[in-house]
Amino acid sequence: MSTADNSPWWRGAVIYQVYPRSFADGNGDGIGDIAGIRSRLNHLSALGVDAIWFSPWYPSPMADAGYDVADYRDIDPIFGTLPEVEALIAEAHALGIRTIVDVVPNHCSDKHPWFQAALAAGPGAPERDLFWFRPGRGPNGDQRPTDWVGEFGGETWTRTTNPDGTPGDWYLHLFTAEQPDFNWEHPLVRAEFEDILRFWFDRGVDGIRIDSAGLLVKDGTLPETLPDKPHPFRDLDGVHDVYRAWRRIADEYPGDRALIGEVWMPDRQRFANYLRPDELHAAFNFDFLGCAWDASALRESIDGTLHAHAPVGAPATWVLSNHDVTRHVTRYGREDTTFSFAKKREGIHTDLELGTVRARAAALLSLALPGAAYVYQGEELGLWEVDVPPAERTDPMWPRSGYVDPGRDGCRVPLPWSGDAPPFGFSPDGATTAPWLSQPADWKGRTAQAQTGDPSSMLALYQAAIRIRRAEAGLGDGPMHWLEAPDDVLAFARGDDFACVVNLSGVPVPLPAHQTRLLASGPLAGDLLPPDTTVWLRTGTV
Repeated sequence: MSTADNSPWWRGAVIYQVYPRSFADGNGDGIGDIAGIRSRLNHLSALGVDAIWFSPWYPSPMADAGYDVADYRDIDPIFGTLPEVEALIAEAHALGIRTIVDVVPNHCSDKHPWFQAALAAGPGAPERDLFWFRPGRGPNGDQRPTDWVGEFGGETWTRTTNPDGTPGDWYLHLFTAEQPDFNWEHPLVRAEFEDILRFWFDRGVDGIRIDSAGLLVKDGTLPETLPDKPHPFRDLDGVHDVYRAWRRIADEYPGDRALIGEVWMPDRQRFANYLRPDELHAAFNFDFLGCAWDASALRESIDGTLHAHAPVGAPATWVLSNHDVTRHVTRYGREDTTFSFAKKREGIHTDLELGTVRARAAALLSLALPGAAYVYQGEELGLWEVDVPPAERTDPMWPRSGYVDPGRDGCRVPLPWSGDAPPFGFSPDGATTAPWLSQPADWKGRTAQAQTGDPSSMLALYQAAIRIRRAEAGLGDGPMHWLEAPDDVLAFARGDDFACVVNLSGVPVPLPAHQTRLLASGPLAGDLLPPDTTVWLRTGTV
């Protein structure tokens, strides 16, 4: 991490996302766990990351990969125990690595004690006020209260059965039926999550990543979604009161505790509202993640991002992949290099060799931009999206899309660590249970072991880039300015004598004047920068 003296760590950190189910399996049951993560901390230390963000590890029926939480203050037995997590936090801190936990405030599991009590209490009971229970429309109440479409597609209301067996009220769930939405107008809901934040801050975590951060508050009149009307549950103004209260809690703790939001917001001004000085510290930049591999599109995304963040004084974030989206090695090898859920389909032709070349170039671009950078597990190994057989798919996005969207399992396949065949060291030697998702046999060249010591590997590229980023005073948080460059080439300066140049054209281009070449994403041709290649230069202007 390279930031100005005394600048908070989160402004310029390299943050690595661990999806616990798929990172490393310590007990041989085919599912990643806390023991596996602890055994691989040396990998993350060698990579040079500043912090780890852990996707949910709480007790859960796993209807949505742990984002259906039954208890926010404990660990699911498939992952381990709370004392193990406390040890993991301490061990990471000893290596100089901060920790970020995922909190899911929009909804819980239908097995959560509050929701179970609400079902048992029956219509009109105060326990139901913690959620969105409503009578149905029509003379028999058999029509849904609204025609809202869910965040995964599909319906958003499920009808209950009364304790006496008769059809009852309906409850709201913007995701699956197993994920009932909390009513954030209720003071008990607000108090509960404020206590959950303190629970994890008290255990030493350095940050909270907030799932579906813009969805918490709903319009209680339940209007339908209309193009010319405010949306009934996305980005309502009341959500900012929640995060102002959370910010006050974070500020009570020493060590620059951070709140980081998952905010899918196409309106950049509305996005920036979440980052005002008394709200969240940072939010994910999905505009950049979904951007085409195109110079003008990337420059517009970068400029728009920095312009939106400047008035609120927040750092930008740069991310290429995560646990929800198609891995960018795959995406960049397609004719359409953008990402959106609406276009996510299987069977799209992919040139993985081209995608890998572009992914290397994109890694250096993202790590050179101002602010914080996020690396999803496996990016440093150059992993691609796996075409998971339908029989193995567990993601509810697959059925809720009408079996059109293949779901997110393809980016969640367990990591390959060593060896020439599955499970590639994901599970310990002698394990008899296969990983929960099948790994492709041709990942044998992508294992961490195979890439270690290979200077041309993706792993070596990430290690070198993060090492240089940490050493360069101008990288991480801070200003940048564009340099003059040919069409379809991005060139910008950081600090006094550092430049990043990305060739997105179809022909080699001359390198600008420079003193030293610090790092390149691929081989250079003398003083020419090949297509789909990024180079970091010492300009020698000091």
